[in-house]
Amino acid sequence: MTFWYEGPLAAFDTETTGVDVETDRIVSAAVVVQDAPGTRPRVSRWLVNPGVPVPAEATAVHGLTEEHLQHNGRWPSPVMEEIARELGEQAMRGRPLVVMNAPFDLTLLDRELRRHRASSLERWFASAPLRVLDPRVLDKHLDRYRKGRRTLTDLCAHYGVALEGAHDAAADALAAMEVVRALGRRFATRLERLSPAELHTLQATWHAAQARGLQAWFARNGAEEPVDTAWPLRPELPAAA
Repeated sequence: MTFWYEGPLAAFDTETTGVDVETDRIVSAAVVVQDAPGTRPRVSRWLVNPGVPVPAEATAVHGLTEEHLQHNGRWPSPVMEEIARELGEQAMRGRPLVVMNAPFDLTLLDRELRRHRASSLERWFASAPLRVLDPRVLDKHLDRYRKGRRTLTDLCAHYGVALEGAHDAAADALAAMEVVRALGRRFATRLERLSPAELHTLQATWHAAQARGLQAWFARNGAEEPVDTAWPLRPELPAAA
């Protein structure tokens, strides 16, 4: 029997102008598809001219300057539809979608669709539901007492996954996929009997518990930073329109 973590997977990642899903924009994105571990991945890439300034601190992360994006990027409207269509096609083919910190990338894509296409991400999954595998949520649940940070770079180091070209959307998407495969193998006895659909439902519960725990930690330390419990997509806020 081939378990889900040894079968076909897709992965999605973005690079952005910042970290606010309601106001920041996508500047690059990638979808990576792999039929089995070790096989050659198929990569779709998009470069976007966001039409807004690109902060220097964002460029310092992903290396994409405002000038480069103005000259080489495409306008957001057709790109967002192409990305959403690609994700919808992966769902139709039954491939689970790996997204590291899914509420960020998927919510940002949803807001871009609303902004430029008067649409939403959920519209593209009316025929086949989205099945997300989030290595951040999975790792925090399966190895909850391990100390240390859990960024993609940290997870790659912990699970022995090579990450070449960090903060390139395609490189990050492929690395996140490999982390999920490594998680599946390491925790096979706890995961192999669960389908991606069951895991999708469970991760929503796990993420909510993790968010409440983080919120409590902030409160104990005198911080008022809100933590959203929604996963894998945050509900629309009036400001997003």
